[in-house]
Amino acid sequence: MDGAAVRRQPFHRIARDGTGGEIERVLADETPIAIEYNGLGYAVLMASAADLEDLAHGFSRAERLIEAAAQIVEVEAHQAERGVILRITLPPDRIDRVADRVRHRVSESSCGLCGIENLEQALRPLPRVEAGEAPADAAVFAALDALEALQPLNAATGAAHAAALCGRDGAIRLVREDVGRHNAFDKLNGAMLRAGLGWDGGFALLSSRCSYELVEKAALAGCPTLVTVSAPTALAVDRAREAGLRLIALARRDAMLLAR
Repeated sequence: MDGAAVRRQPFHRIARDGTGGEIERVLADETPIAIEYNGLGYAVLMASAADLEDLAHGFSRAERLIEAAAQIVEVEAHQAERGVILRITLPPDRIDRVADRVRHRVSESSCGLCGIENLEQALRPLPRVEAGEAPADAAVFAALDALEALQPLNAATGAAHAAALCGRDGAIRLVREDVGRHNAFDKLNGAMLRAGLGWDGGFALLSSRCSYELVEKAALAGCPTLVTVSAPTALAVDRAREAGLRLIALARRDAMLLAR
């Protein structure tokens, strides 16, 4: 667990029976991360200040600015007085994409939607995903059983989401955590991109509800199956169907729902 992602905070505990006392808890830190591309301000995310190079790659892919890790020239994280400036350098042939996206933003948002001026930009067509053979039910349940032990930030704070790369057999190969569910998935996708890892018939497991943005991030990363522990929105189901993405939601240790 990265020390930049947590801090210790004193509290006065008040119990229903009237007892109490001074305690200290570890809190998940939430840091403004200002993202720049070639010196152009692009977005501000509220995120955990760890695995920032993974975040840079995953966010850039989710924004459709890159398709491969080699399309990022450099990533530099600079500590500022009130947050972190994440400076990402793209090659010249990618800058037009940045300028086009910036034109559709009038404010900054962790989900990338609030500043988009027109509906066509908000719901752009998604690439089709080759879903392939579904993971065995036992594999999904095995991943659910294993995930909790692989979330040190959440274990310490109770306030972090996780995104995991799971093999076809349900074995968890890679996990990233963040206070934001979008950021956690971007970090996982970025780490996979940097390491050259593919889904190889496996699936993504997210410790959150399934919003349409997470479905879009999965489709753009070529993920065949997305599993979330909480419910999906109706738009998330529609977007998954549009992309050919297999969606499993409300996945708990005793049952799960496969969207039709």
